[in-house]
Amino acid sequence: MEILACPVCKGDLELKIDEEKDGEVISGTIICKKCGEKYPIEDGIPNMLPPDLRES
Repeated sequence: MEILACPVCKGDLELKIDEEKDGEVISGTIICKKCGEKYPIEDGIPNMLPPDLRES
């Protein structure tokens, strides 16, 4: 998390874990502390695409 930055504003990110298994985040959200944008984590894969490029 220390090396990641928000793709929208380059702000610092915070991890909110909903489900974890064997030390791996299965689901949750990565939240930008600066602009508030949220990036989902589903099936262990974070979607760090800017919101306008994500599939609905």
